[in-house]
Amino acid sequence: MSTTPFKKTASLIALILSLTACNSPAAISGTLAGLEKENTKIYLIQPDDLQHVAASYLGKVIDSAIVNADGSFEFQNIPNTKEPVLLELAVQPTGKAGNYLQTDDPIQANYMPVVWQFGEPLQIVAKFDEFQKSFTIENHSDLNSALLAVRDIKAEAYQTFLADKQWNVEDGDELMAKEHALLQYKSALMEFADSTPYLLPALVALRWVSPENDYERVPEFLVNQCTKWKENEANHPWVKQLCKKGESTNLPVLIGDKFPDIQLPLLSKDTVHIKDVLGKKLTIIDLWASWCAPCRLENRKVLVPLYNEYHEQGLQIVAYALESDEAAWKAAATRDGADRWLQSSDLKGDDAPFLKKIRVRTIPANFILDSNGVVIAKNLHGKELMGLVEKSF
Repeated sequence: MSTTPFKKTASLIALILSLTACNSPAAISGTLAGLEKENTKIYLIQPDDLQHVAASYLGKVIDSAIVNADGSFEFQNIPNTKEPVLLELAVQPTGKAGNYLQTDDPIQANYMPVVWQFGEPLQIVAKFDEFQKSFTIENHSDLNSALLAVRDIKAEAYQTFLADKQWNVEDGDELMAKEHALLQYKSALMEFADSTPYLLPALVALRWVSPENDYERVPEFLVNQCTKWKENEANHPWVKQLCKKGESTNLPVLIGDKFPDIQLPLLSKDTVHIKDVLGKKLTIIDLWASWCAPCRLENRKVLVPLYNEYHEQGLQIVAYALESDEAAWKAAATRDGADRWLQSSDLKGDDAPFLKKIRVRTIPANFILDSNGVVIAKNLHGKELMGLVEKSF
């Protein structure tokens, strides 16, 4: 029986495809240098939710590979999707679970996010003990190029503002210095997220801003990111999660919002509505406590001089104290000279109703309002706060 030309052609094509498959590289493979022991494993992790990105123990391990003696490895279980998907590769110190991610120090970080896209094999080279820092991808896509770029931005910002820094947080000045350094570090990542045209790298930057998933100090960033990505990526599940977290009911009062007109019980036993005591030019809503060292320093070094200089010109200060002991509150206000402006508290300590209404958990904090009660700035302290007030008068 003769073989038809069609059958011959089909057999040839099948043979070529078989040979090509045997010789083609794995979808995700690479080389790992500086192994700490034999039979080291490298893990492939898939975050199912936005909050799982760059978070220890939350991502799902979808594959693992033994690193060969020459450092080579490859993964077999790759997501079967045509849409770009964010994955994380991680190597583990002895005794750690596969989805443990070291998030504190970029130099020691044991994982790296990558974007997997069907038809674009990833060939990776990295060092075991500096995995994230040394991580490279051959012939990387624009998406992975952006991830490598934000990795470098994070590392540089960490080195500039946080590396080898030690703060005595019992000292009020040093605690505020630490807060300022953290904000500068986060600002570099936020600037990247605001400027990049790529969703997944932006969301990695967003998670690196706060692996703890706490954006109380930078809520406007969440709102801006939601606004940016819901225009073109509204159906992406992570954008929906981002926008849910960025709803105003979940965030502190934002810059540009009118501050709520809340009735406050004063140290003098009177009550006032905020709208009735606004300054003619500026009002500082100051959140403090007698036990808060940086708050006490702010009273003496910043607020007292500002009040003395500008109160008659239209500056008002309304303080709310997280207190449960009225005597301690009154003594601290008197000692600091803070009793000259309006002092209020519900005397319920950390369960303060006022803070719940404005959705703030952390002090020291403040809101700077214009003459109409609109928030024009937040959480400015020391020289920054003094500079803003001085420019306004």
